[in-house]
Amino acid sequence: MQTNVLEYLENIIGKVPDKIAYADDTNEVTFKEVYNNSRAIGTYLYKMGHYKEPIMVFMGKHPSTIITFYGVIYAGCFYVPIDEEMPRHRIELIFENVKPRAVICDHKTVKVMETFDYKGNVYLYDEIIKTSPNEKVLNLVREKQIDTDPIYIVFTSGSTGIPKGVVACHRSVIDYIDNLTAVLKIDENAIFGNQTPLYVDACLKELYSTLKFGATTYIIPKHLFMFPLKLVEFMNEKKINTICWVVSALTIISSFGTFEKAVPKYLKTVAFGSEVFPIKQFKLWRKYLPDARFINLYGPTECTGMSCYYEVDRDFELDEAIPIGRPFKNTDIILLNEEDKPAKEGEVGEICIRGTSLTLGYYNNFEKTSEVFVQNPLNNSYPELIYRTGDLGKYNERGELVFVSRKDNQIKHMGHRIELGEIETVANMHPEIKSACCIFDDVSKKIILYYVGDISEADVATYMKDKLPRYMIPNLTKKLDRMPLTANGKIDRVLLKSLNK
Repeated sequence: MQTNVLEYLENIIGKVPDKIAYADDTNEVTFKEVYNNSRAIGTYLYKMGHYKEPIMVFMGKHPSTIITFYGVIYAGCFYVPIDEEMPRHRIELIFENVKPRAVICDHKTVKVMETFDYKGNVYLYDEIIKTSPNEKVLNLVREKQIDTDPIYIVFTSGSTGIPKGVVACHRSVIDYIDNLTAVLKIDENAIFGNQTPLYVDACLKELYSTLKFGATTYIIPKHLFMFPLKLVEFMNEKKINTICWVVSALTIISSFGTFEKAVPKYLKTVAFGSEVFPIKQFKLWRKYLPDARFINLYGPTECTGMSCYYEVDRDFELDEAIPIGRPFKNTDIILLNEEDKPAKEGEVGEICIRGTSLTLGYYNNFEKTSEVFVQNPLNNSYPELIYRTGDLGKYNERGELVFVSRKDNQIKHMGHRIELGEIETVANMHPEIKSACCIFDDVSKKIILYYVGDISEADVATYMKDKLPRYMIPNLTKKLDRMPLTANGKIDRVLLKSLNK
């Protein structure tokens, strides 16, 4: 039985040592380079006295950063990725939470690191990879590692504004990658196009799947997502056939008529998640890529990123939602109503998750961990943890699980309980609206609809009045030139809320 994620690399190195593993627009590394350099980093860190502790990886989005992740694991430590694109205040909060004794930088970020009040060790990637891998040291570390040892901390946004560090272990990542690659039918011919930052859990799909099968991952330059046509041209140039993107990244291509000029012709597998895919946009993707497989993925960071999947096998009406489907193997979904009882068919309940996909909790935050990693209320006989996602879902008439909204996107307005996602769905049905997001201002008690599209605010307001009951009609409708996105490509709802203050 596999107990360490590095076994993926060690099993593949003898098969495809000279194949490109990871590349961006300027650099590429082979599996042999990944293997040798990560073992050098592991040896160096262990000899410097680092073991079973967090190591901050403060580097740009390039292949050497991925190598560093594996090097940290070789030392028996766990990596904490941060990026210079992060707000300075957020980086400071992460340092305060983790208190790392060491940071690994590249030539660019080491200069940024000098501006922080940090007293620990700062190591330069180009220097530490010169270390000769020590087989005795690496074997010593491996003998002591178990599958519940942590391998990374990634930070999510906390409701208080303070980020929470989610700690994942070997077992949760191994189960996740084995199940994900089976669902996506990944093999050595997969060529991934990475969209997400390397400091979020979503990048696991490409990083570890590449190791498992000897596939290839291209890190797509961020600026290309501002130019959809150039993005598609890049995908065709690299012959990218598999993507796992957030929905907002996909709609960047479909919203602006890109398909009429160019189509990602090698694309065979399109996995998407993190947001509800507007059916109008989804239909465009299926129209122009009729032979591709489309898989909706769902899962929180606290459950190693993905818990459910649904391979699209039918057409949907504009007011329907694509199901999130069924859980991965070794994962169970419990839908609990407000009384902590199993929700009935058609009844909305909170999506709760149990299984090996659960992470270890939040780093240095036992209070927040105990709030959401809780005893299964359906089991009074022995300890059994579940994770309460804060997401609402229901089973449709086909028995498929459908995401409804976040609990914090459910509001009371004019005496009625409203799902803001329902308002967004109606807005996204309009042929001239490319993207829509609805927020609720807690101070003014107003529903505000933000949208991008070739239609006036007055016409959108009229359209919404025709489609919604009075208590759901947005109080304000505001047109944007571009929908703001978070670093990992989701619609930035926090920023939209701040626009009204």
